[in-house]
Amino acid sequence: MSGQERSSTAGRLLTGAAWAVLLLGLWLWGREVTDVRPGTSAPTTGDMAAVGRPPEVQLPPARPPLGNAKPQRVDIPAMGVQAPVVARGLDPQGAIDPPPFDQPGVVGWYGAGATPGAAGTALLVGHVDTETRPAVFYRLSTVRPGETVRVVRDDGTVAEFTVDDVQVLQRDHFDARQAYGTRQSGRAELRLITCGGTFDATSRTYTANVIVSAYLTGSGV
Repeated sequence: MSGQERSSTAGRLLTGAAWAVLLLGLWLWGREVTDVRPGTSAPTTGDMAAVGRPPEVQLPPARPPLGNAKPQRVDIPAMGVQAPVVARGLDPQGAIDPPPFDQPGVVGWYGAGATPGAAGTALLVGHVDTETRPAVFYRLSTVRPGETVRVVRDDGTVAEFTVDDVQVLQRDHFDARQAYGTRQSGRAELRLITCGGTFDATSRTYTANVIVSAYLTGSGV
């Protein structure tokens, strides 16, 4: 398989298997399977690998959630990303509808869920690549705990999140509650999601999802 064929296949994946996995998480989330027991976000064995949290990283306390406001832009300084955010729903097959492939620098927000900064878990999804080049979340797996994600909202506020977990969850034993469930009740949390792992040429899919978890620690204007 040529590099171009592989890139094309990887891009098409994001409208198929990757978003089907996300749909499972949304189904469980909608059934109020939310809170994840303390400690279960840490890396374990088998189907879950994670960057984890270096012991010297001291994370700030969570701040109370903000009111509801729609996201307009997400800034991830560690990745050099400043990307517009658009609301997305579900496609005719019932999977989340990602941003169009002709907009590889755009991030999708699951508009039926929590808004970033409000109580609950807000979901932001992005392509890892297109047929010809890397896309907005190409370097998502390089983000580390303690780094900052900022979401500019349409009420003029900026919700500032601190990354507390980076996971690569294998698809064979995918735990949707672990991926998308709220880690602590009452917090405003954020998930950034794209494809990861290795590329399987036989099934023409990536073997995992990269999921960055963050929680609200500040706000500004």
